[in-house]
Amino acid sequence: MKIFLNNLLAIYRRELQSYFSSPFAYVIAVVFWLIGGLFLVTILLSPNGLIAQVAAADQLGVSPQPVDVPYEFLKIYLNLLGSLSMFILPMLSMGLYAEERKQGTLELLATSPLTNWVVALGKLLGVVTFYSAMLLPLLIVELVAFWSSEPTFPAAILLLGHFGLLLLAASVLALGMFISSLSDSTVLAAVMTFGVVLVLWVVDAIATSLPGPIGEALSHLSMLTHYTDFTQGIFDTSGLILFISYILLGLFLTAQSIDTLRFQRS
Repeated sequence: MKIFLNNLLAIYRRELQSYFSSPFAYVIAVVFWLIGGLFLVTILLSPNGLIAQVAAADQLGVSPQPVDVPYEFLKIYLNLLGSLSMFILPMLSMGLYAEERKQGTLELLATSPLTNWVVALGKLLGVVTFYSAMLLPLLIVELVAFWSSEPTFPAAILLLGHFGLLLLAASVLALGMFISSLSDSTVLAAVMTFGVVLVLWVVDAIATSLPGPIGEALSHLSMLTHYTDFTQGIFDTSGLILFISYILLGLFLTAQSIDTLRFQRS
């Protein structure tokens, strides 16, 4: 067990260092922060934002019931961050193994004493940690905004929504890691990952057009449906199981892909 943890930590540190030393990763982070910040300001403070709409409705006396502005903001904002992440995450995962192929170090990993599961898990933890670091400044800004709300907004709902976002990100990154292991082209890996994730994101819309058990089964595969539950403060174990299943599937397929390469080299 100690050897396993030491190997996992070594891969994790190596991967995390590669992201924090990559100019391209910082460009992605800056774009994410700028767009995420723009979303936040637009939703809350723009002339057509939530605060202005609620204030106008109160002045005109047309609001039938009080509006929970923090809750409505959180739902809208996390949905927008989820959609934005669908474009950002494939660019983070595209080099996980494709760069190893391009630099000729993938063969070393494939033939090393480290198990493929350890390498894949270490890489996934590294990129998820980097994404979490990208998300942290936006979370701090949200906390500042919610701190001034009256009455105080429940922190549990805020944390649950971001927990769902991390689960979504880990699922996409795990699947993207597998796709990255199939090619030495980072661009191709990013495009293929985006295509796969897009299908899983909107599969619910496809399921509604299919009657019977097939449509019902497809609806359970939708990332969007289960992620929306988290953004609304609903903890559904089926959503947790779905995202964990995608993560394990990505790890398994990646390990099998590298194991195939190891078999070819032997």
